[in-house]
Amino acid sequence: MAEKMQQKGTGLWSFAALVLTFPLFLLFNHFGEPANGRAAWFSAGMILIAVKVRWELRKHVWFWTTLAVIVALHVPLILFVPWTGKWVPAFVILPFCFIDIIVILALIHLVEKQMKQSQSPDDPDVSNDLKADG
Repeated sequence: MAEKMQQKGTGLWSFAALVLTFPLFLLFNHFGEPANGRAAWFSAGMILIAVKVRWELRKHVWFWTTLAVIVALHVPLILFVPWTGKWVPAFVILPFCFIDIIVILALIHLVEKQMKQSQSPDDPDVSNDLKADG
């Protein structure tokens, strides 16, 4: 029952993420770049969904730093890739969204893994430093 409620909440949150980021599309459309607007809208939505998925990391500065880097990497992708302004069916766009969110979550996971290793007392470099100091 709790799992079903969590899935429903995640689905609603995913929908909310796309609604909240829709103004990006409107902004680009206003400036005559609807194709870039669609790319920005979907990219921002995927980033927000990734934040929701890894929300337990919100108290870590490295999490927000990693997200800032991810956003910065998306900017040239949105602005310099020649996106089409023509209608594209959802089944063509959806795989790109899945790839985007998988890459985002993988980057967060890699940084998390590095941060845990650097803080681990079992780290051989830390143990050797402690032995040398003791």
